[in-house]
Amino acid sequence: MRFGRIATPEGMTFCVIEGDGEQAIAKAINGHPFADPEYTGKEYPLSDVKLLAPMLPSKIVAIGRNYADHVAEVFKKSAESLPPTLFLKPPTAVVGPGAAIKIPEFATKVEFEGELALVIGRPCKNVKADDWRSVVRGYTIINDVSSRDLQFADGQWARAKGIDTFAPLGPWIETDLDAIDVTNLPIKAHLTHDGVTETKQDSNSNQMIMNLGEIIEFITASMTLLPGDIICTGSPAGTAPMSPGDYIEIEIPGIGRLGNPVEAA
Repeated sequence: MRFGRIATPEGMTFCVIEGDGEQAIAKAINGHPFADPEYTGKEYPLSDVKLLAPMLPSKIVAIGRNYADHVAEVFKKSAESLPPTLFLKPPTAVVGPGAAIKIPEFATKVEFEGELALVIGRPCKNVKADDWRSVVRGYTIINDVSSRDLQFADGQWARAKGIDTFAPLGPWIETDLDAIDVTNLPIKAHLTHDGVTETKQDSNSNQMIMNLGEIIEFITASMTLLPGDIICTGSPAGTAPMSPGDYIEIEIPGIGRLGNPVEAA
């Protein structure tokens, strides 16, 4: 099942999205997407409504340096010397599919990071790695936009990764955990610059250093996760600078595509 969030003439609502392409339909539901859906009876062609970020989390918890090749390209060191680490992105960084990533003047080297994201489905603490599925509502895509100049100048990552619009999220939440093999999942990012589209990231979740269960155990040993919280599972190699006028699209099979234009703030 795919849960989304849409803006309609009547207002914003969660929905269940059925079908693909021009045949996709958004069926409005009451309440939230953490239980079996209660349909309102209102349906909309997906092309007639605005698709929003599927969740507004209380926090975004990210695992950094979780792909050895990405550690090498960004930090110029081995993953053994720089093990995975945790950081937070604020909920105010979230935007939905199609919304602009807005780069302020003080961020001079902004890069995309296409990642698999987990949506937490219930309050949880001290989750064991083998039980990770019991607390995950579904999968989505996140672009962990990062200003490399600020990241290295500050020495910590809050400003570099927490700027408004620096967490595009979507297009929806895929709740069928068994339908996707997260141990062998392609992750791609396509950057369009000056009208030319290039595939920059072309990797696979099998390159993760910490797997999903290990990530959730690591996080929940320290903090309680709440329904709707987002976990970023790390970026593969292939990240590259973006500039106003570009368009970045993250693609993960079985989940979908998340595309956003880039503008000056």
